[in-house]
Amino acid sequence: MKIIVILILVSIFASLFSALFFLFQDKTGSTRTVKALTLRISLSIALFILLMIAHYFGVIAK
Repeated sequence: MKIIVILILVSIFASLFSALFFLFQDKTGSTRTVKALTLRISLSIALFILLMIAHYFGVIAK
């Protein structure tokens, strides 16, 4: 479970930094920044749902 969470967090940070890179590189009005930020939000929501499900089923204890 820890490895999955860490992989998703790394993916979130990679998407965030790729959006930052696209923001500075793309001068043509491309949608790559928006797509990267949408992916980041989707991954964040998926991680939240995964953690809630893991807590519900007792995989994560207090």
